[in-house]
Amino acid sequence: MSPFLYATDAMTETPETPAGRPSLEPREIKDPRELRALTHPVRLSLIEVLATEGTLTATEAGGLIGESPTTCSFHFRQLARYGFVEEAGGGAGRNRPWRLVNLGMSFEEAGQDAEMAIAAESLEGLLYGRMFDRFEQWRRVKLSYPDEWQSACGVNETIMYVTPAELRELIEELRSLLTRYHERLVDPSLRPPDARIVEVLAAAYPVRFGRVRDDSPDRA
Repeated sequence: MSPFLYATDAMTETPETPAGRPSLEPREIKDPRELRALTHPVRLSLIEVLATEGTLTATEAGGLIGESPTTCSFHFRQLARYGFVEEAGGGAGRNRPWRLVNLGMSFEEAGQDAEMAIAAESLEGLLYGRMFDRFEQWRRVKLSYPDEWQSACGVNETIMYVTPAELRELIEELRSLLTRYHERLVDPSLRPPDARIVEVLAAAYPVRFGRVRDDSPDRA
């Protein structure tokens, strides 16, 4: 869903992470206060650039996301308060470097209390909007990319009849594929010279086609 994993359930275990790098194992969020702390566009932008660029100061991050160092410094501290980022050591003030603690996160919406469900829905809405904005940006500028990138990218859509158990199994298989190259985010030495940052969106959800009077899930 973004340069790092945002999911609605936990992933499988990942190898131990070397010191000084974000953990590849997503953080499981169960506190609505933590979700609300993320529901801010500047904070999400900071997390994104830390995921793609590595350790950054408030000044460096501000240059990347178009915000002032003062604004970035404030939001870094708020993210650190909830354990999403941490000081990387060295420097002070706006020259203090920050890094991610975990490369991704997971949170459940279904089956949670009302406060958690509302917080999750609010964060999801912001995340989805950002993702689709990036997709629309790609659609507008794709002709400016080399032919090899235009032909490598694509959108696939399919429909199928599956049970909830089958759908969960399918999503787990997709997740395994989509995290194949995650180690390249935390270890630049693994990136091929011609590699670029690519976002892959994979979503699965019940739909109805045609005209219906009642789209409630209880109606066949």
